[in-house]
Amino acid sequence: MRHPEVFAPLLTALAAAPDGRHLGALRAPRGERSAAVLMLFTDEPDPALTFVTRAETLRHHAGQVALPGGAVDDDDVDVVHTALREAQEEIGLPPAAVTPIGSLPALWVPKSRFDVTTVLGVWDGAHDLRPMDPGETGAVHRYRVSELASAETRRMSRHPSGFVGPAFVLGGDFIWGLTALLVDWTLELGGWALPWNTSDEVPIPARFLND
Repeated sequence: MRHPEVFAPLLTALAAAPDGRHLGALRAPRGERSAAVLMLFTDEPDPALTFVTRAETLRHHAGQVALPGGAVDDDDVDVVHTALREAQEEIGLPPAAVTPIGSLPALWVPKSRFDVTTVLGVWDGAHDLRPMDPGETGAVHRYRVSELASAETRRMSRHPSGFVGPAFVLGGDFIWGLTALLVDWTLELGGWALPWNTSDEVPIPARFLND
């Protein structure tokens, strides 16, 4: 790792086994099905995170901005294997290019009924990432930690069901739901979070609302 000082607070927090109970009892793992997503940082002073736009034709979460990942297969060694395999299948990320640095505890996703573990990794950002299967992935995005932490980017989103949670508005992209919760949590753990107006509540744009 070229910039260990950038990730030092995050590594310390991950080593202490962060507790997800502050996200609410609804997120406690249920043990039904397992999945993993990859939170991929570039090894830079201002790291960039990789996101995907899910294909519009998918059954769940179509068109939403998310982290690459998917269900655990029987042949997967562990959730790190799952996250790296899925990232390779979705966006062409070579698994050998990634240095895993830890994970967040599994959180339950009510809609899909998956317990989702977030695997965090660092890479040099040198490879060209692109959708490998248009039926699964619509686009690939990179946003820097400084952009994600900026008060100008941050909002609270309100779902028609009444759910309220953190959101990020980045140009034409709107990140909400589990992905936004994970990014919000990681900004705190990494010491990157900045003050922002948590009363600035906005509705989720219709094109990002597919559950």
